[in-house]
Amino acid sequence: MLEVKNIKAHKDAYCEALKKRNFEAEEIFEEILHLDEERRSTQVQLDEILSESNNLSKQIGQLFKNGEAEKANQLKEKTTHLKDDSKQLSIQMNTTSDKIQELLFQIPNVPHDSVPTGQDEADNVEIFKEGDIPELTKNALPHWELAKKYDLIDFELGNKITGAGFPVFKGKGARLQRALISYFLDKNTEAGYNELQVPHLVNEESAYGTGQLPDKEGQMYHVTGDNLYLIPTSEVPLTNIYRQDLLNANQLPIQMTTYTPCFRREAGSYGAHVRGLNRLHQFDKVELVNIVKPEDSYEVLDQMVEHIKGILRELELPYRILRLCAGDLGFTSALTFDFELYSTAQERWLEISSASNFETFQANRLKIRYKDKNNKKKLVHTLNGSSLALPRVIAGLLENCQTDEGIKIPEVLVPYTGFEWIK
Repeated sequence: MLEVKNIKAHKDAYCEALKKRNFEAEEIFEEILHLDEERRSTQVQLDEILSESNNLSKQIGQLFKNGEAEKANQLKEKTTHLKDDSKQLSIQMNTTSDKIQELLFQIPNVPHDSVPTGQDEADNVEIFKEGDIPELTKNALPHWELAKKYDLIDFELGNKITGAGFPVFKGKGARLQRALISYFLDKNTEAGYNELQVPHLVNEESAYGTGQLPDKEGQMYHVTGDNLYLIPTSEVPLTNIYRQDLLNANQLPIQMTTYTPCFRREAGSYGAHVRGLNRLHQFDKVELVNIVKPEDSYEVLDQMVEHIKGILRELELPYRILRLCAGDLGFTSALTFDFELYSTAQERWLEISSASNFETFQANRLKIRYKDKNNKKKLVHTLNGSSLALPRVIAGLLENCQTDEGIKIPEVLVPYTGFEWIK
């Protein structure tokens, strides 16, 4: 969420930057600034009334002490009217503040200067590519056929139990999934991230805090009886750990990692691009979250990108990195790098991770602040990245590592799987 003071100071620059997202901000900014002036004026009136009321209370006490009860009661009547006025002004100010908040919730983050202009994913910019795309035999299969052939994943059984998008992993498929989770967590903790286990459901305040609500309300599973939401990503509970906290500078940076299942009610469609593991309603993911000083956040983003690159190198998977254009940028993000691995059997790139800097956008919603060296309270910057989302990593591994003899497990995973081949 943008800060009103920054909108006031940088209105024209923000308007121009948000046009890259095809978001016209001029009108909504004007309304916010008008309401903010109204709120400030109301606050001045309220402060004056409260000050007058306090002074009268002191006079009343002195009058009673001096035996001048009649004068004291006259002033008491005046304080009663002042209390009524202050109550009305408080209601008015809260109403105005709520209107400002509702408007602010509608505005996406201002994109970083380096974000390219563009309408959608076709305009994303490839900035890095690494790894050799293997040449498969003419009998090579897509991962959903491999999963069936080697009895690794049962999509039909998941459909029977729950519905489409909820697969059942079996045997070596389940072991491979567990191996990847352990491997990812070990890599993250070795890099200095603190491992946590977090709830898989969050309350409404948490979902608003990280920006899932109201922007992605239709994509979240809602437990209506308790007004809780199944997490679409563990970024939500991790970042909310520090909601409304005032941190000391020496506590930063905060680096966290966790594994959770994730749940997304994404609109269904048909075809090979969403077949098998390409798009699921429940999937496992290992996440990274950083909470840092503003001046450090883009260096930390670069470090996150290098960390994810290191994991993909060890997995020996061909991948590329995209700088997302403004039209494809997430609502809360200022800058995002997407990682995609190449699915040889499907002959297409599959998104497997993203690393994003939200700057103060989430921190302002969450009220996560820290005291700098001058003892001044400032908003932190928050960042998150997947390391990694499992379904498409498994899809890529099965497809790219298939041979006529079976599926060869990458060497780095063998200590975790306990087997070298799937045959």
